[in-house]
Amino acid sequence: MLRAGGLVAFPTETVYGLGVDAFDPAAVARAFAAKGRPADNPLIVHLADAGELPRVVASITPLARRLAATFWPGPLTLVLAAVDTVPPATTGGLTTVAVRVPDHPVAAALLTLADLPVAAPSANRSGRPSPTTAEHVAADLGTEVDVILDGGPCPVGVESTVVDARGERPVVLREGTITREDLGLRADGSEPGPAADVAASPGTRYRHYAPRCGVELAPAGGGPAHARRLVATGARVGLVAADPAPAGVVPIATVRDVPQLAQRLYAALRDAELAAVDVLVVESVPEVGLGRAVMDRLRRAAGG
Repeated sequence: MLRAGGLVAFPTETVYGLGVDAFDPAAVARAFAAKGRPADNPLIVHLADAGELPRVVASITPLARRLAATFWPGPLTLVLAAVDTVPPATTGGLTTVAVRVPDHPVAAALLTLADLPVAAPSANRSGRPSPTTAEHVAADLGTEVDVILDGGPCPVGVESTVVDARGERPVVLREGTITREDLGLRADGSEPGPAADVAASPGTRYRHYAPRCGVELAPAGGGPAHARRLVATGARVGLVAADPAPAGVVPIATVRDVPQLAQRLYAALRDAELAAVDVLVVESVPEVGLGRAVMDRLRRAAGG
């Protein structure tokens, strides 16, 4: 189906992707249309292994080689100079291309058997919570997808870290599971180096992850109290917190730590919709490591 220009949704360790042949502009356009995605938002090209980089990348920097050897397969996307044959539809009209090797057995098998670079944005309507199950894909895209490969729930649950690897030091363009600390950077991002070219990163310039209900952030430990205050105003309120929901509040998810919140975040946003809540209260987490990626997604979901 990929070779024929079709759309194939497949699981990765992060979220489900909507895969197309990265070198087929018509297929890429079809993916953009299915999602309602802005045409200037670049796609991530997925490869079977790092040895495939020369098919899409013009120059593999020493930094890129080091990061690939350390973190691939895994949830790290590298932005590098693109070869001329990568269509502008895939790169968002840029001279760079975003690439990664996913760490999921279904994705790995698909990429190996298809034997082509696969451009894959998240398999959801643009702006909606990203899909972490095959059911999420079907709910958003339905028959517009030719094939949905069901690999169960995604184990990580938030999108990959995106790093500009064209220079000598990594520049984080989007937070993810691979943290600044993992990359040897200071948490405040104050390392010397080039300014971050956010335009080169997928998923950074538009409102994302928004459910069809309000989302409000509460301080850590303050979720139940904040939810009760909203209930007192007459609202139907859902809660994602470390403690169980109090009486009168709809329990959406009880999470024990940041990795569990990351893994369940997008499903919780969709579950809040299904529960017909007016507002979903989510407790904030410390902005350290993975917590930065989680808070980035939550702020975008809240329209911040």
